[in-house]
Amino acid sequence: QGVNIYKILLICVVGSFAGVVVEMLWAFARYGLIESRRGLVYGPFNLLYGAGAVFLTLALYRYRNRGRPWSFLGGFVVGSALEYACSWGQELLLGSRSWDYSAMPLNLNGRICFTYSVFWGLLGILWIKDLYPRMKIPNKVGRPLTWALTAFMVFNIIVSCVTVYRWAQRQEGVPAESGFWEVVDERFPNARMERIFANMTFGA
Repeated sequence: QGVNIYKILLICVVGSFAGVVVEMLWAFARYGLIESRRGLVYGPFNLLYGAGAVFLTLALYRYRNRGRPWSFLGGFVVGSALEYACSWGQELLLGSRSWDYSAMPLNLNGRICFTYSVFWGLLGILWIKDLYPRMKIPNKVGRPLTWALTAFMVFNIIVSCVTVYRWAQRQEGVPAESGFWEVVDERFPNARMERIFANMTFGA
């Protein structure tokens, strides 16, 4: 019931998966293409959407009984702020960007734009008014499942950060400095990374 650590962790995993599915369907409907929208190396997960679901829950739950405009405004602000922070953080830490809205109207540094901020607002309404109240999983099943999925996601995040960091180094012509990085290069060559992160670009 309510908000607890198990629900938050499970929401992060489910949101990471659902966001990829929705974005792939949106891209197919808009461009007629099916391309990877993943943000992690293993499985159809994108942590941006998982974090978005978590922050939407934490920000909107206490106002869940208020009108839809409050849910829309909360989703609009929280989603936009998170998307901007994730884009900035990725570029700062990994030297790459997974999306660029520079060609979209009313964008801010290419990191967020009005159109997708509106989507975040609509998602805020859908999430807190309809989807979240339906999340009811018995503790006997939910707790071990949640911890298992969380352990997998932590491992997935670590591997993803390591491989993207090394991919960025290869773009700059930096050779592998140890046997560990040689294994990374062998297991995650550029061709594989390009398939996984189809929209990722690196700074000049």
